[in-house]
Amino acid sequence: MDILVQARELQHWLTDAALPLWRSKGYDAVGGGFVETIDMKGEPTRDNRRSRVQPRQVYCFAEAGRRGWHGDWRSVAEGGLQYFDRVYRQPSGFYGALADADGHIIDAGFDIYNQAFALLAFAYLGQILPERRAEMVERSNQMRQRLEAHCKHPVAGFEEDNPPRLPLCSNPHMHLFEACLASENLEDFDRVAWANLADEIAHLAMERFIDFETGALREFFDHDWTPFPGEKGRIVEPGHQFEWAWLLLRWAERRGHMQAIVTARRLFDIGETHGICPNRDVAIMTLFDDFSIADPLARLWPQTEWLKAAIRFAALSEGAERQRYLASASRAAAALDRFLQTPVPGLWRDKQKADGTFVDEPAPASSFYHILCAIFELGDCLKRI
Repeated sequence: MDILVQARELQHWLTDAALPLWRSKGYDAVGGGFVETIDMKGEPTRDNRRSRVQPRQVYCFAEAGRRGWHGDWRSVAEGGLQYFDRVYRQPSGFYGALADADGHIIDAGFDIYNQAFALLAFAYLGQILPERRAEMVERSNQMRQRLEAHCKHPVAGFEEDNPPRLPLCSNPHMHLFEACLASENLEDFDRVAWANLADEIAHLAMERFIDFETGALREFFDHDWTPFPGEKGRIVEPGHQFEWAWLLLRWAERRGHMQAIVTARRLFDIGETHGICPNRDVAIMTLFDDFSIADPLARLWPQTEWLKAAIRFAALSEGAERQRYLASASRAAAALDRFLQTPVPGLWRDKQKADGTFVDEPAPASSFYHILCAIFELGDCLKRI
């Protein structure tokens, strides 16, 4: 299928179906905040709300507004952050993990992952709302400084709490890396501090997260950043091979770091060669470090990361190599589209079983961050080709 046609169809789905639906049904106009899920009839549920959903949805609507979406993005972006602060923010300045649908905190525990998305929301609100930029700059700096004081790892990166709990994880660093890349280019943000942290995480990934012999990125580590003992330390996720490849490409373009491009290409090749089910043509969830399949389930989000990495490689390539990545991007877009075929347009399926059937469950709001970013990245990269 022509990737240009796919890009137009995805953009129409986002603008005409998804954004209006998640604006009208995905935001709780009575109690505030974003809902966790919407069922397949198009109605919000009362599922408990993970804190990460709030800043992820703030990002979605702020970025949609920045891109020219004419719907009411501002009230939900600002309202979502207000709810995030009111419900999840702890006396420490960090954000807890889980609340019920009435806004009562259930789990106040610390997780770097949730703080990383707070930083992403601060960056995007600071960009789209100039009158709040100074506030977002201050909050962003305070969060970075709190993380460095609370859980800085003695070698590089961050620990999972103080005192540290094991295993240490690459995934929260990936989202911190994303927040750094969003913040380092913004007017009035501390560009030096954010660039330095981005560089630190990039080198940590290339030197510790990624296996020297295979080129695959692992998920779980011991305290000295060696692979965590046992089966857990062998976990390799195809979606994260693609997501880290995309982030390292962005970083490498800014820094002129050629080795990072080589590293990212290997990550992509691993994800594409070993992480795509040949029967369903979708990215699966989990491999072991010998590239054997650990979990054949396919979730929506790895399809978006496959698409983002493939199209950015296409934009950086020429000739036959570009065509190869365009073909891969087209496969990824087709895989994503299968998850978007729902009774109510604007929703999505989250899990596809090994037999090709989808799990019948509500659409999780957390996926919107992945989908929206992939659709905008596809459009941006096609303009460079």
